[in-house]
Amino acid sequence: MAENVTKVAEATAEVGVLTGWQVLVDRLARVDRGYYMLLGIFALITAVGIGAGVHAKAIGSSHAYNVTREVPWGILISTYVFFVVTSTGLCLISSIGHVFGVKDFMPIAKRSVFLSILTIVAGFMVIFFEIENPLRMALYNVISPNLTSNIWWMGTLYGAYLFFMIVEFIFLQIDKHKVAMYAGLLGVVSGIAAHSNLGAVFGMLHGREFWYGPYMPIYFIASAMMSGCATIIFFTYLAYKVNKQKMDWTMKRALEVTTKVGILLTCIMMFFSAWKIITGFVGGEAKVEALNALLSGSYAVNFWGFEVMAGMVIPLVLFLISRGRNLPMIFSASALMIVGIFFMRYDLVVVGQIVPVYYEFGVNEYSQLLSYSPSVHEVLVVLAGMGFVGMSFLLGEKVFSGHRVREHAHGESQARAVQGEAAGLAS
Repeated sequence: MAENVTKVAEATAEVGVLTGWQVLVDRLARVDRGYYMLLGIFALITAVGIGAGVHAKAIGSSHAYNVTREVPWGILISTYVFFVVTSTGLCLISSIGHVFGVKDFMPIAKRSVFLSILTIVAGFMVIFFEIENPLRMALYNVISPNLTSNIWWMGTLYGAYLFFMIVEFIFLQIDKHKVAMYAGLLGVVSGIAAHSNLGAVFGMLHGREFWYGPYMPIYFIASAMMSGCATIIFFTYLAYKVNKQKMDWTMKRALEVTTKVGILLTCIMMFFSAWKIITGFVGGEAKVEALNALLSGSYAVNFWGFEVMAGMVIPLVLFLISRGRNLPMIFSASALMIVGIFFMRYDLVVVGQIVPVYYEFGVNEYSQLLSYSPSVHEVLVVLAGMGFVGMSFLLGEKVFSGHRVREHAHGESQARAVQGEAAGLAS
């Protein structure tokens, strides 16, 4: 009897798997040609970028990359920071609904968790090609840990964070929401710990005055949530275009409240940025020189054009005008914000190194500010990370059926959705 039950269960499982594959194949077969063209472009960008990274390792990073002994961190480090900061922000935004029970954020939870996994993997991909021997680093991270190293803690905590986010996403897919909630909570804790530690990697470098200070971990977490808001708005809008679906009221409401959170965090970031500059001008000579380069020197266009205008001012104005309800407007604002945040990470990393360590001592060889510009190899590796996110996002929308959220709550949430639809029709 028991053997028969086992055989029936195995047969049922096999049928379920087969049916699932048939549904997936059918879903992909009904996609138009434009989808596959875009998917192919992102796949090609990813492949070319990975090829450039492999070639850089073959010829030596000192020959392929434009980083030097004086400026050892370049665009690959800033892109890594950009991706992991975005991942943490997505995790925190998704946790508002899924972990802490704010129902307005529930519709974006699955897609946020999925994107947080994609962006952290993209960050690891970029840093893999930046580190000269990443396999040795991973090995010694386990067998010879340095508990006094911020970078060791960063790698370890981000590894734990990725594990918990994958577990959360798996249990969300199989509707085990209680287990997913606990995994999400652990993801939030490990993500905040990893992210604040990433801020400490910069903030505890006494020899780099532009970075040094206790505010950096807090600054990183605040900017992460701003980045997370922009990213989920951007990709949710694109998802409905890709899937050719009309956005329902609950999703519109989720984007509206996410926009309001984005407004608050943008204001906080403007506050942080202003005081970072004000306090910087009463700092040491090296910090003042770095700020001058950022505000009126060779990085002024990056700062005023991308960081300030594209990253904060214009998105804030568009968010306020739209009130979170004009979808094309908040999509445009989020796209600008993502571009601005990318330059924000780049300026943070590079400008912090352009003042030579011996600048204040009057050493002739280090009397001028240093310069850095990314090489072709570096740019291609950066594009590989972005291509990977774009390619995986498109695949995820079809594989996971647009990350639809099943309604598990009763009464109240359903009534609110009906009322919202009625109000929309009435208006």
